[in-house]
Amino acid sequence: MDQQMQIFITVAEQKSFSKAAETLHMTQSAVSQHIRSFEEKMGTRLLERTNKYVRLNQAGEIVFHHAKEMDRLYQHMQRLVDDVTNQASGPLTIGASYTFGEYVLPPIIAKLHQLYPDIQPSVEIGNTAHIADLVSRNQLDIGIVEGHFKQEKVLTSAKHSEDEMVIVASSRHPLAQRKRLGASLLADQLWICREEGSGTREAAEHVFKQLDITPSDMMIFSSTQAIKEAVESGLGVTLLSKWAIKKELARGELVMLPVKGLPFKREFSIVTASSFQTKALQVFLSLLASEDGSVMLSDSIVIE
Repeated sequence: MDQQMQIFITVAEQKSFSKAAETLHMTQSAVSQHIRSFEEKMGTRLLERTNKYVRLNQAGEIVFHHAKEMDRLYQHMQRLVDDVTNQASGPLTIGASYTFGEYVLPPIIAKLHQLYPDIQPSVEIGNTAHIADLVSRNQLDIGIVEGHFKQEKVLTSAKHSEDEMVIVASSRHPLAQRKRLGASLLADQLWICREEGSGTREAAEHVFKQLDITPSDMMIFSSTQAIKEAVESGLGVTLLSKWAIKKELARGELVMLPVKGLPFKREFSIVTASSFQTKALQVFLSLLASEDGSVMLSDSIVIE
């Protein structure tokens, strides 16, 4: 990356010529000279300077935003080039929706670290729409999500595994002892649900439609763990993945309610945005495949 642009980024982030010089192992006068030359090249002043501060002006904000993006792309390019001739190593950015990220992914990451200690994974967990958006903007190498999401860009998508969703309540809930539940009883319950954009919320909407019910009362939580805690306390009922409640079912803290037509089945899908796969990504995909039998990333589709 252009040296002057890198120096500009550092000064902008440090908000100080002296601190930037220390970070870059340069003299302050050399940093100042590079900034002056860079501003001349851009045709305008980019930094406001006083004895108390150094900060970006409006033009500087524009240049800084694009310089950071260019820096990220340069580093990504360098990583891909290095990857061609080296063993699986380096950073791997993984995104996952809450169910997969919190309950399925951790042991896979542990196995990845054991087999390939030079790979440096970082994990972003969010709802399905958020993860798909980050993948489409190349801020994540790969995403594992459930449900559908709206995207205008072309993504590579592949089915990974099947998930089963069930309605659960506290073992102390009045419905917990029933052998069969009618739709009207379920409609009268307080439902604890995830937010719009979540794959789990999408699954709940499918189940409501399948059972032909409209819950009379609903409470929204943005965390699966928070939903489990609320349901365990007897607050209401919810629809969750069996993956997410395995321990609570074993301990008898939650029970599956007997509802005809359930479990509701959905799919975990893998999405990527680049046709080039680093060795780190390739070995991660291999581990995902070993968990499910086979994964093929071959069909480019437009998610609408």
